[in-house]
Amino acid sequence: MSRIPPLLDHLVLATPDLAATVAEFARRTGVTPAPGGVHVGLGTRNHLVGLGGRSYLEIIGPDPEQPEPVELRPFGVDRLAGPRTVTWAISPPDLETAIAAVRARGYDPGPVHPMSRRTPDGTLLRWRLTDGGTEHPSGPVVPFLIDWGGSPHPAASGLPVTPLLEVTATAPDPDAVRPLLSALGTELTLSEGPFGISFTVETSNGPVTFG
Repeated sequence: MSRIPPLLDHLVLATPDLAATVAEFARRTGVTPAPGGVHVGLGTRNHLVGLGGRSYLEIIGPDPEQPEPVELRPFGVDRLAGPRTVTWAISPPDLETAIAAVRARGYDPGPVHPMSRRTPDGTLLRWRLTDGGTEHPSGPVVPFLIDWGGSPHPAASGLPVTPLLEVTATAPDPDAVRPLLSALGTELTLSEGPFGISFTVETSNGPVTFG
């Protein structure tokens, strides 16, 4: 099994304090995440780090410059006690084909939602994603699907890079999760335990792991 999941698009590290988590990531890795942009109306913004190839890390948290959103902010950042890897995304070659194939195998990744954010240089990025990974009982270890359409992929925008070495996860019943990952065309190193995701990146001081 690969130590990096096939089709990996990005990992999501959510935090209740974006500035503090970005500073801590920089302290531990020697690499400062780049500002990604603002999710207008959702009350969040993000910083990004390349993981090598077409994969990246999203660090997302509350945006103090936006008014309080009507609903809770994405990924439960309002309820987190500290930073946590909450989910991950895969990017199949064709979103509709992948969804149809997955449903035929007995797994529904959820409805498709259009999303957008504006980068610091004013570029509007648009993408579509499913919400099955966060809504499914298997929690964060089942990824959601994402399609960037005609927008530039974040990993191709000159991000600072900390090469990804490994992604691992825990689940109360790993054998129940593996068929779902297989249906999505990906895999993940799984062991028994509470739902959770950890990833390890290479730095000038050696490997560093975040959970």
